[in-house]
Amino acid sequence: MRIGELSRRSGVSQRLLRYYEEQGLLRPQRRPSGYREYLSCDVAVVRRIRGLLAAGLSTATISSVLPCIREDDERLVPTCPDLVAQLRRERDRIDQAIEDLTTSRQILDTVITAAPSAPSPAN
Repeated sequence: MRIGELSRRSGVSQRLLRYYEEQGLLRPQRRPSGYREYLSCDVAVVRRIRGLLAAGLSTATISSVLPCIREDDERLVPTCPDLVAQLRRERDRIDQAIEDLTTSRQILDTVITAAPSAPSPAN
């Protein structure tokens, strides 16, 4: 199938599909005319990519873990023995980012509450 059909079936824009190809996440064949030719299984690959992006993984990380992920109904399931440890490290990274953002928000709240009260508008 061509890129327009994959876009329609997956619900992902052609622009994003090209980006996934640039990142090495999709590897379509090329016709002699230069058109990309995707397989029907690429719809599931795009679905896995979207799921891993939603989980907070970068495209670089997805590139390394994608071959070790399969779908079981609506769930993504790791298939390589060392993948779970890598995913735990990614989860720890996300936890740290959440902690850092929470600290930033608390600092901003402190600054905001330290501001003098705004004068009431004149009626």
